[in-house]
Amino acid sequence: MSAHADRDPDAESDDGGGLSERDRAVLAVERRGWSGPGEKERAIRERLDMSPTRYYQLLNALLDDPRALEHDPVTVNRLRRLREAHRAHR
Repeated sequence: MSAHADRDPDAESDDGGGLSERDRAVLAVERRGWSGPGEKERAIRERLDMSPTRYYQLLNALLDDPRALEHDPVTVNRLRRLREAHRAHR
């Protein structure tokens, strides 16, 4: 199964092979610096119109999507390192 096979079919893609607007918006939220989790969660609800739980599900899938890495390698690689550090700590 490909990394993006379980992605939301309702997420519109801009050019058929690239990331959807929603996927790019998720990565944009992660690029920002946040003063605390409350501010970030509020932005997720207001800007993306989704729950934080759904946001993190989508973000985790994006980290395994080569299109996301191509779109924003700095953010994706940083988040991959954090994810691996969390997994190693468990």
